[in-house]
Amino acid sequence: MTRINFMNTTIDNLTMNETLIEIDKLIRLNECAYVVTPNVDHIVQLERDEELKRVYENASLILADGKPLIWISKFYKTPIKEKISGSDLFPKVCDLAAKKGFTMYLLGAAEGVAAKAAKNLMQKYKGLNIVGTYSPPFGFEKDKKELDRIKQQIQKVHPDILIVGLGCPKQEKFMYHHCKELGVPISFGLGASIDFEAGNIKRAPKWMSEHGLEWLYRITQDPKRLAKRYLVDDMKIFSLAIRYGGKNKCVYV
Repeated sequence: MTRINFMNTTIDNLTMNETLIEIDKLIRLNECAYVVTPNVDHIVQLERDEELKRVYENASLILADGKPLIWISKFYKTPIKEKISGSDLFPKVCDLAAKKGFTMYLLGAAEGVAAKAAKNLMQKYKGLNIVGTYSPPFGFEKDKKELDRIKQQIQKVHPDILIVGLGCPKQEKFMYHHCKELGVPISFGLGASIDFEAGNIKRAPKWMSEHGLEWLYRITQDPKRLAKRYLVDDMKIFSLAIRYGGKNKCVYV
């Protein structure tokens, strides 16, 4: 497997099919792996968040989520094979789980949303077994009792796959700090994917996603929360792309 040093992180340079093969291997290894899917916002956050850097350094798979990262990699002449967004990966993982008999747990989104997503997914993928869902309250990560409740619920049903949809960096830090004690073979930080599958939030049209315009569509869905992120904070990606230019190289793991 080829891993590219990319800006302030590394990227596993895989196609979607290759990613699913690696996921299957990691589940069978049962060593509490976790997967992160960096996008422009993550790269910007990595510049200032030392804890998030440690999360990324210990991730089992790091997959490029977003066309801008693909474009930057081509500019660096170390092209990333394929955009693997969390929202595209999630249905593929559900299909894999249904076919291979892996169980799944959904953690995240607003109250009732994860349960609705689970119902939709089990109807869509025959044989998919989602053994539990939970939508934690705001600030749960600072509440020991609530954290213990979440851990006990997940440990009780022993899922093979944990989907965490809490937004970055909360979901990544949750996996980093708790994946070992949860004992789940593989965990994924997949942002709004649970909301998408519940029908709570609409995904951008495919043509917008393929042309790197998903951010624009997302702003129209939730301008109050996302406008500053996309139009101010994430603009730092341009200066970062210049700063890290020429430092990329391929390594083999």
